[in-house]
Amino acid sequence: MSSRMAGSVLLRRAGAGASRLFATTPSPAARAVLGGGEGAWVRLMSTSAASQVKDEAAKAVKAEAAKGDGEKKEVAISSYWGIEQSKKLVREDGTEWKWSCFRPWETYTADTSIDLTKHHVPNTMLDKIAYYTVKSLRFPTDIFFQRRYGCRAMMLETVAAVPGMVGGMLLHLRSLRRFEQSGGWIRALLEEAENERMHLMTFMEVAQPRWYERALVIAVQGVFFNAYFFGYLISPKFAHRVVGYLEEEAVHSYTEFLKDLDDGKIDNVPAPAIAIDYWRLPANATLKDVVTVVRADEAHHRDVNHFASDVYYQGMQLKATPAPIGYH
Repeated sequence: MSSRMAGSVLLRRAGAGASRLFATTPSPAARAVLGGGEGAWVRLMSTSAASQVKDEAAKAVKAEAAKGDGEKKEVAISSYWGIEQSKKLVREDGTEWKWSCFRPWETYTADTSIDLTKHHVPNTMLDKIAYYTVKSLRFPTDIFFQRRYGCRAMMLETVAAVPGMVGGMLLHLRSLRRFEQSGGWIRALLEEAENERMHLMTFMEVAQPRWYERALVIAVQGVFFNAYFFGYLISPKFAHRVVGYLEEEAVHSYTEFLKDLDDGKIDNVPAPAIAIDYWRLPANATLKDVVTVVRADEAHHRDVNHFASDVYYQGMQLKATPAPIGYH
């Protein structure tokens, strides 16, 4: 055979192989290589087609959202990870629930019948140190805020939300290190921190802080967080006792707030919408109603922290005593 004839034969064979390689329908040999025969090829093609359909559907949704007349349209986010947007929540009357920072099932009616006069008398040296430490902190606060109780409450809540988070975090890490349960105290302390944070969100609507008050919050929070963190590591019973006395002072401050509202020194403005939904207050609730339920919350936190300190004083760990979850 001549070299010209051999070359033509090779070209024909190469062309036939290429046609089989790029053909839409695979040959029996190609199906065998896929490892599943005809069924595997069909599944492969159907998966590819499904992906193409999904991409086209996503493009269609984007196009529909983009061609609106300037109004914002709610578009459900389809997640690759299987996480989908929940349906819009509504209140009992059918109106839309507009808060994303808390849900309807996290709201409650405050127990305002709690005893506000309770006080833990400091008997031990550690209790006296905790008591007079808190009293010494009240003095500069009175000078700085005087009777501006809206700003005072805002400042108070930025500090009051720290201990629950620190205590809950340290108990959480302890539970992980020692492979032990916490008796529900992790949840109870984090619940306290979240409740105090909602107080702050409420009073942010009442009193807009000035720039130097914001700067003071940053400084005080930085110092207090670290001091409380190391204090809790050294002596949890001392740390909880400090918080118990702080909450006693908070009850006193909110009582003074209510007196000024009753005397007309502070305008009894309508309650912020976030407070009405969080505490399930009536639609015509006022600032006085808000301060009343916040004071009740602080009294509950007072009891919980004094109780936690008493547990340690009796030589037990918190995990041995069920936590008062939902006490507020």
